[in-house]
Amino acid sequence: MRIARIQHPQFSGHAIVEGDHFRPILGDLFGAWVPAAITLHREEVRLLAPVRPSKIVCVGRNYAAHAAEHGAEVPKEPLFFLKPPSAVIGPDDTIHLTPLSNQVEHEAELAVVIGQRARHLTRENAMSVVFGYTCANDVTARDLQRRDGQWTRAKGVDTFAPLGPWIETDLDPTACDVICRVNGEVRQHGHTRDMVFDIPHLLVAITAVMTLEPGDVLLTGTPEGVSPIVAGDQVEVEISGLGILRNVVRA
Repeated sequence: MRIARIQHPQFSGHAIVEGDHFRPILGDLFGAWVPAAITLHREEVRLLAPVRPSKIVCVGRNYAAHAAEHGAEVPKEPLFFLKPPSAVIGPDDTIHLTPLSNQVEHEAELAVVIGQRARHLTRENAMSVVFGYTCANDVTARDLQRRDGQWTRAKGVDTFAPLGPWIETDLDPTACDVICRVNGEVRQHGHTRDMVFDIPHLLVAITAVMTLEPGDVLLTGTPEGVSPIVAGDQVEVEISGLGILRNVVRA
């Protein structure tokens, strides 16, 4: 099932994707809900970021080739950082460059959407809390990342967390191509099988430290090929079996 979050003059919220139509959901996506009797056509709605997370937990250097392109070692345990909810934008929204940085880069990633409150997960039950998956772009001010020595400014700028276009609940996260195109040119093309730490491992490690809430998002790392983006670029993140997240870059 595909679930989008949409805006329409008569409805704003989650909806089931049915081809070119959307069927609104009445109730709580992560609790009790029923589909509405009406459908809305794609041309009538605006797609929003599919969730509004309380936090976005990200993992760095989770693809060995990406670590190597930055001259960094693969960590012995997951390297986590956070992006603020205020950084989230949706499909077709604008990535705004910051004047604080001269080197903003794309990072295409598979994102995991959490469906229930989770703490102290085990490898055996970790995947039971996953609601579905979406595309993400972990936009990064690379010069700030190097300068600061920690990643809050570099990763936390407003609009630096595009998510979308929707959530796919029926996806094998171990069998996905992760692709980034800039103005139609392929910049990144990796595969989720190459993750250093798989999703169960990441969820166990995160929930040993913090509680995950419904709607929270885990970014699973980016493959090699990250590169700068500039004003006027169109950036596409494509996850096979899921869809394409498109955003334009502005100064």
